[in-house]
Amino acid sequence: MPPVVAIRRLSRRAAAVLTGFALAAGSLTVGAFTADPARAASSGALAAPADFPVRVNQLGYLPDGPKRATVVSSATTPLAWQLLDASGAQVASGSTAVRGADRASGQSTHLVDFGSYTGTGTGFTLVAGGRSSHPFDISASLYDGLRADSMSFFHQQRSGIAIDAALTGSAYARPAGHLGVAPNKGDTSVPCQAGVCDYRADVRGGWYDAGDQGKYVVNGGIATWQVVNSFERARRSGGEAALGDSTLRVPERGNGMPDVLDEARWELEFLMRMQVPAGRPSAGMAFHKVHDSAWTALPTRPELDDEQRELHRPSTAATLNLAATAAQCARVYAPYDAAFAARCLEAARTAWTAAQANPGVLAPATDNTGGGAYEDADVSDEFYWAAAELLATTGEARYRDAVTSSPHHGRPADGFWWGGTATLGRITLATVPGVALPAEDRARMRGLLTAAADDHLSTMAGQGYAVPIPATGYGWGSNSAVANNAIMLAVAYELTGAQRYRAGALESLDYLLGRNALDHSYVTGYGERAAQNQHHRFWAHQNDASLPHPPAGSFAGGPNAGLEDPVAKEQLPGCAPAACYVDDIGSYSTNEVAINWNAPLAWLAAFAAERRGASAAPAVQVAPTAVTVAEGGSATVGVRLSAAPSQSVTVTVARASGDPDLSVTAGATLVFTPSDWATARQVSVASAQDADAVAGSAAFTVGGTGVQPGTFTATEADDDAEPPSASCAVVYRVDDSWGNGFTATVTVKNTGTSAISGWTLGWGFAGDQRIGNAWNATVSQSGGTVSARDAGWNGTLAPGAGASFGFQATYSGTNATPARFTLNGAVCS
Repeated sequence: MPPVVAIRRLSRRAAAVLTGFALAAGSLTVGAFTADPARAASSGALAAPADFPVRVNQLGYLPDGPKRATVVSSATTPLAWQLLDASGAQVASGSTAVRGADRASGQSTHLVDFGSYTGTGTGFTLVAGGRSSHPFDISASLYDGLRADSMSFFHQQRSGIAIDAALTGSAYARPAGHLGVAPNKGDTSVPCQAGVCDYRADVRGGWYDAGDQGKYVVNGGIATWQVVNSFERARRSGGEAALGDSTLRVPERGNGMPDVLDEARWELEFLMRMQVPAGRPSAGMAFHKVHDSAWTALPTRPELDDEQRELHRPSTAATLNLAATAAQCARVYAPYDAAFAARCLEAARTAWTAAQANPGVLAPATDNTGGGAYEDADVSDEFYWAAAELLATTGEARYRDAVTSSPHHGRPADGFWWGGTATLGRITLATVPGVALPAEDRARMRGLLTAAADDHLSTMAGQGYAVPIPATGYGWGSNSAVANNAIMLAVAYELTGAQRYRAGALESLDYLLGRNALDHSYVTGYGERAAQNQHHRFWAHQNDASLPHPPAGSFAGGPNAGLEDPVAKEQLPGCAPAACYVDDIGSYSTNEVAINWNAPLAWLAAFAAERRGASAAPAVQVAPTAVTVAEGGSATVGVRLSAAPSQSVTVTVARASGDPDLSVTAGATLVFTPSDWATARQVSVASAQDADAVAGSAAFTVGGTGVQPGTFTATEADDDAEPPSASCAVVYRVDDSWGNGFTATVTVKNTGTSAISGWTLGWGFAGDQRIGNAWNATVSQSGGTVSARDAGWNGTLAPGAGASFGFQATYSGTNATPARFTLNGAVCS
């Protein structure tokens, strides 16, 4: 298990060295960081150190990335600069470039570019005009810690699970919140608001949204998509191992699932619990949110929250967020858990159908007591996003038609946030291999994304701090806008390989980590002058010394020129847009944390941490990535490579997990040559004819030496009639489980009024479970279908009586409980 990363404290080199320096009038100017140091000291915040007018990424720089800094100075001629190593020796030097007035910061600026220096080490400082920067490192492993800590944020925001000191450190350990354990009143049985529904729902789990303890589907949707997409992108680039199993501090480590996907699954399970069940009004829709009926005080520990939780009425936006993220889940999780992927796809299809039937159910702006409203008056972008994800996963014509007929399909790629998600769909359509769109559509989509990235680079080039938002863009959560636009730059880099886009993404991280108007890192624990009093009800040390500061890797919302909280209004009147921030727990409009802000930070940290050496191997592309196979029939998928291999490669297709009735019957071995790699080869998958009425599914891998593997899923369309129902009940219990085997006990009970004389119990396994031996019944198995016949002496079941039998079996992957049982051919009801 990786160690818990400690917060990097104030300067490794004494900050007091510069504290006494008087800043030369007319040469160097600085902006205020906090307007009231006395208030900060009395409230527990650290008093602001002297400003460092040489602004750098306080974490450091990558050896092969851009290395630029900003100097705050009104000098109209260039200043000499020197790069010093930890010993104080000069290793590079030059002159600044005068940039002059910077509108966003209200400062006069110079630029320093020391990118020609290729050395590595710790404790570098940059000196310009006789003034020094904070110390920083130059290292290829620079972002490894942030990659892990920015993801640990999500684990520590989990609802419904105890946070273990072994994973987070003792200061951050806490009991599970909102499991209905007093004084909590939820989330295992939550009522709706008056008039919304007349039943209760189990909506436990998921992530707390932000500094409060509400859970919102629309915010959870974009955050989950970005976390999963970070893995999807890494898998395309060949860097997925760094996000794989046992790479993060999560309780599921060691289960064969990449840890990033383990973390996202915690939220995905919650999102699917928010879907209105069949048979209820608005079935298939998703409740918009769940939170307390009244705002809780600050601080409030999750397990001590005694407010009533409430479900808020379903909305079209929430339903489409569920459709999009569940469709993404279906393709990304398929190689690791076919049953879960199939469940995601079913939820996505159901949500899409429900949203089409209810296209205008909008969340009202007035529903903001106890939690944010998250209102959205235009859901056409969510329809486009959901259709894009379903198309990328299934290849089905109805989703392609929804994509191509959407007004968003031809529009420029705009910025994305929880209320504007069309570009998430554009990214999927442009990057997921094998999307069933015409080639010209794919090319145009890529062009739209790179054009948007070029606009961001142009914005950065005109500023003193190289930020991918304009001076008018500093609103609530401005840092998330910076991070999201940086993702657009990274996507353009993936699509083109052009280094200017990677440089833009990395320089955006420079801004977030200290190269900014306030000489301040907005990420807790990263930088000599980092945020530590973010708005949160548990990480609330500033209000209660018994509680911790936010953990390393937590991301502040950032400058907000609107000054939308009392603390900001008091301390920041007249601030320049990029300086409208205060590290105070009460400043929720500038200093709150949120899952949809940490998600792009985690995405960028994984991107920045990825080692880039030789060109990546070609990727296997499969289209479609999900097929339906009629029972007794077959279906085909196309397989090709993303680029020419250096030499001929052999690709094999094999079932990785799931129903053994589904198998490859043609195209199991394919050969691609350097001159013949782009033509799709056909692979046939067949479904065996059987007598059960269970529609199984299976995940297939497509790979080989010298290529990045691909995957697809196949689902059987069962043609057997549904058997009649019977008066019986079945309890299936796994008694013991080990690495590749388990024992189970099955109890069948007669719930009818007549005796049963002789019984045969049947069920189907969704995975590759194989029964080896059994007791108290005669058990046989064909594929995934199991039949258990009474042992004679236990063949008669009187009304209310039951019989039990057991078995031992092997398995790999998942070991899901059978979904349905039949007694003498009839379904137990």
